[in-house]
Amino acid sequence: MRQPEGMSVRCLIVDDNPHLLRAAADLLERAGLAVVGVASTAAQARQACRQLQPDIVLVDVDLGDESGFEVARQIAGQPGGRQVCVTLISAHSASDFAEMAAELPGVSFLPKDALSGDTVLSIVAKARGMPRQSRHRDSR
Repeated sequence: MRQPEGMSVRCLIVDDNPHLLRAAADLLERAGLAVVGVASTAAQARQACRQLQPDIVLVDVDLGDESGFEVARQIAGQPGGRQVCVTLISAHSASDFAEMAAELPGVSFLPKDALSGDTVLSIVAKARGMPRQSRHRDSR
């Protein structure tokens, strides 16, 4: 999937692992997304979300002593008019957390091994009600 003309996707990544933050930011930026910020705690995530106005926030399920589910719930429920996609990410499989994530309004789940620019763009496009676009042309 490629970004449609004029569509800029701003991403905030929330994880307490600095190595993952760097790797995920590099991966998404190489795919053409704008990683506007990173956060390691719930407080940093809420503040960054208010200040940076991302289109999507990727929140690790396990934030040390904090619950990524609670952070996702807080961010998804922040007042302010601008709709943000909130996606929980985890090294665990989808079967471990997808059902719990589905119970949070406006929150989706993505295993970390499926994290890619295309996947993030698909999540944002779906939330915005846009059709999916393929990066590759159909050869038929």
